[in-house]
Amino acid sequence: MLTGSLTTPGQGVTFSAQDIAPGERVAAWQRALSQVFVELEAVVEHGRPWTGELAAERLGALQIATEEFGPGTILRSARSAAADHRTHILVRQQLDGTALLSQDGRTAELLPGRLAFHDARRPFRLVLPRRQRARVLMMPRALLRLDEGQLCALTATVVDEAGGGAAALLLPLLSGLVEEVTRATTTRREQLARTAAEILSTVALEQVGRRPTPTSWERITASVQTRLGEHGLAPQDVADQHGISLRYLHLLFQQHGTTVNAWVRTRRLEAAREELAQPGAAHRPIAVVAARWGFTSPSHFSRTFREAFGMSPVQWRRGTTETDAAHAPASVGEPSAAPWGTE
Repeated sequence: MLTGSLTTPGQGVTFSAQDIAPGERVAAWQRALSQVFVELEAVVEHGRPWTGELAAERLGALQIATEEFGPGTILRSARSAAADHRTHILVRQQLDGTALLSQDGRTAELLPGRLAFHDARRPFRLVLPRRQRARVLMMPRALLRLDEGQLCALTATVVDEAGGGAAALLLPLLSGLVEEVTRATTTRREQLARTAAEILSTVALEQVGRRPTPTSWERITASVQTRLGEHGLAPQDVADQHGISLRYLHLLFQQHGTTVNAWVRTRRLEAAREELAQPGAAHRPIAVVAARWGFTSPSHFSRTFREAFGMSPVQWRRGTTETDAAHAPASVGEPSAAPWGTE
């Protein structure tokens, strides 16, 4: 039977379908799922044996549950999503058996060890071919720090250690943390729960960062291109301008083989080089040109310019007045200078 309440942090709920009369089990199981998670429907095949076990506890903003059910289907219908104001993010980590999670036009096959996110704001379906067991973590959507487009790209995608990256490092840590939560003191448990939520946020950000859309990349880099002359420009400014997290911004640039700092520094050097080659800038002090493109230190600008192009700014300008600019170096390296090239 249901015991306890999730309305008070630190109190838990448990449920076993075996404690319910056979004719009432499906309805009771559906009520238990809806109390612990969000409004859900449970479907089982008539006449086919099934079982349902549920245990959950809320720790601060994070809820940790273990669900054992199957065979059957768990459904978040469009009507339930519209009527139920709970809009949490659920993270399912398969422990035993198999589950098929469908949302936003995708289906993720969850085998033991795999993890997938699903969004309670929109319909989703879990098909459980046979008895299985999973850990389900539920958190407010704000903790993931993703916009709606990123959330739509994240749902029903498989996350596992085999994919490498942060997931390979963090998923074992997440499992260990959750296990430790069940043994720790109350204060320590809430600290561990916050750490687990941060791990999930990092994994989610990397997952959406693996598939950056050209539109996002082009929009961000085009806007940064117009701000190269701002001395105080920082990665956080760019992230805030586009409504994304700083971590996601860095992941986006990593997916294109560079970093935010290196990309901006390179564009600034290229812009300064182009200006120095213009006849109208022949008498313009090099320090003025450097400052126009975000370099506050002339000596630092000269050093990074030489590292990038193999000659000093003075040599470059002199060479462009004496020879065809086409003979000058055309490619830009990624100099190992300080962030933004503004020292």
